[in-house]
Formats: sequence, C-alpha cells, structure tokens
Amino acid sequence: MRIAFIVALLLLAGCATAPRETRNACAIFEQRDGWFNNWQRAAEHAERQYGVPVPILMATIYTESGFRPNARPPRTKLFGFIPWKRQSTAYGFSQALNGTWSQYKRETGHWMARRTKFSDAIHFVAWYHNQSSKKNGIARNDAYNLYLAYYLGDGGYAKGAWRGNAQLQRAAQRSANIARAYAKQLRSCD
Repeated sequence: MRIAFIVALLLLAGCATAPRETRNACAIFEQRDGWFNNWQRAAEHAERQYGVPVPILMATIYTESGFRPNARPPRTKLFGFIPWKRQSTAYGFSQALNGTWSQYKRETGHWMARRTKFSDAIHFVAWYHNQSSKKNGIARNDAYNLYLAYYLGDGGYAKGAWRGNAQLQRAAQRSANIARAYAKQLRSCD
C-alpha cells in the first residue's frame, strides 16, 4: 500500500511542474511521454480533431504560460505595494478565462476538463483556434493571427484591437516564430 502511494505521488509530481526544456518541442514531448500524461499524444489528438497544427498549439501554450500548469496573471498593487486582485481570471496552461473555459466545457461536453491538465488545455487551445478560424476566416496554420485572436478574443480581433498595440504584435510574432521552430524540430525528432 505504501509503495503504491509513493508511486502515485511520483506520477503526480511530474504533472505539476513545467518541463525543464521548453524551447525544443522534441524535448518537451520526451519529458512528458508517460502512459497517463503523454503530451505528444494529446497534442496530435487535438490537431486531428480541429485541424490546427501541433506546433501552433504548443507555441500558443508556450507564449501564454511557459508550460506552467498553475500560471496566473500578476496581481495588481493597492497603494503601489499591497498585493491586490489579479488583472483577469486567466489560469492554467492555456490562460483561459473563466467564462471562455465554461463555454468550452458546455460546447464540447468536456465537463471534467481542468485548465491545469495539459491534455485538456491543448484541446481547449485547438478548439479556440478552430472557432477563430470559423468566425474570423483565419487560416488554421496562421500562427500570428491565431495568437492575436486568442489573446484579444474573436470580437477584439474582428475590431482590429491589435492595430497600434506593438507589444501584442511582438508577442504574436514571438508565438509565430516559436511555432516555426517547433515545426522544424518536430520534423527531426527521433
């Protein structure tokens, strides 16, 4: 009984941290290739279901959370030094907002999905990018514009809220560059 408990703790410990090497897609998948926690299998399943390439899905998560399962936006400061409320309800690998996460669960029937579980988060990202493709006509392989729509929401993207926002455009370009690097790496994985 004690050995089973220790094994379970070790399995769960691997789920609760970001991979050590996050700039190499092959290394990420090598670090998370367990029976119950296989990131490559989850990413490929999301790609098959929604048609968004794995490198774009992975780059979105890298840009949003750095593959940290419990990522949250920083707290604002009251009087400049007292930690106060967070800027948004974004949480987990995907940094999905509470309302959008609830909508995802309703529309997909994944009622038990958790933002801190990679397979659920990458499925969410693929679902969201697919919605952006349908609503805004963004190609499913356009990492730059998919990221803009992901960050702003489909309505904000449609209004062009990213125009004049150099910081957001740099983040979208960084996500697109990471997606290209991941695609190149994945072609040469052993």
